[in-house]
Amino acid sequence: MRSVIIQHVLKSCVCSRGTSEVFQSMDPTVTTWETTPKYENGNATYTQHTEIVMSALMIVISLVGLAGNAVVLWLLGFRIRRNTFSVYILNLAGADFLLLCCQIVYSLETLIFYFHSVSIGLEDFYVVVFNFSYIAGLSFLSTISTERCLSVLWPIWYRCHRPRHMSAVLCALLWAVCLLLSILIWSACTFLFKSFSHGMCPVLNFLTAGWLIFLFVLLSGSSLALVTRLLCGSQRVQLTRLYVTVILTVLVFLLCGLPWGINWFLIYWIKHYFDPFFLPLYPALVLSCVNSCANPIIYFFVGSFRQRWRHQQQSLKLVLQRALQDIPEEGEHGGSLPQEPL
Repeated sequence: MRSVIIQHVLKSCVCSRGTSEVFQSMDPTVTTWETTPKYENGNATYTQHTEIVMSALMIVISLVGLAGNAVVLWLLGFRIRRNTFSVYILNLAGADFLLLCCQIVYSLETLIFYFHSVSIGLEDFYVVVFNFSYIAGLSFLSTISTERCLSVLWPIWYRCHRPRHMSAVLCALLWAVCLLLSILIWSACTFLFKSFSHGMCPVLNFLTAGWLIFLFVLLSGSSLALVTRLLCGSQRVQLTRLYVTVILTVLVFLLCGLPWGINWFLIYWIKHYFDPFFLPLYPALVLSCVNSCANPIIYFFVGSFRQRWRHQQQSLKLVLQRALQDIPEEGEHGGSLPQEPL
């Protein structure tokens, strides 16, 4: 019953709002959360004031991230000629943009309820969109890291056997798979399909868990192999801005995006069986906002690092181009994004 459980996960942070009856109505078989004024996690006590502060903080972070990802989407979508790698960055920015929009909607709904006692009723929409964007972002990031690892470990084979339009096709396939998986989980694990969900919900939960674990392992393994080849060995590959961008993006996800995935499964497997155990949900949500917000900052930081800003005509377009260049530092000349050298 992942959809219902995730709804409890996302809304348990606001259990003191007195909305437990709303979630109980979503599935008659699920017991309500206790409507207590505050709850504890170890030595930390979360109150309504803490929830309000966290919601306001997520709104601020999400607005900054929306602006950054919107700039990336606009530049890569309309201003810069795309190559095989920038297509993945474009889709990753789209997934981050969608996740941040979802976070803003949820935080605004929380604040509106606290100050005006009005519920918008977007719980189902929030759960589906948040899960969809989170899984899609992880899928794109794992694909980026894997492709760069293959291009470094086996460059000749990679260039000879990679289809020309593989990036666009693979991104479309990942969007479709993530959307289908999110919709199936929501439909099979809610009261709308109660007779159907009895057997399919556990199966879909298992498939989702396996898919996310596979993506985590793929992301970690390919990133470790890439860093090892770049920094160690007798035939080290020359470090470029593109590799720095990939490494920093993966590192930020492991620090900020991964805690939400771990929290998700720990709550499903542990909280489901041990009621006294509870995990800090709001910090994980805030970190997921930071992860989606940090990617555009990484791109523009890497692109502008060690650059001489003597000419005012330096633009965000050129900065983003530099961040995605796969050529040595002395070969930078601006212009369109170059392809990977043999």
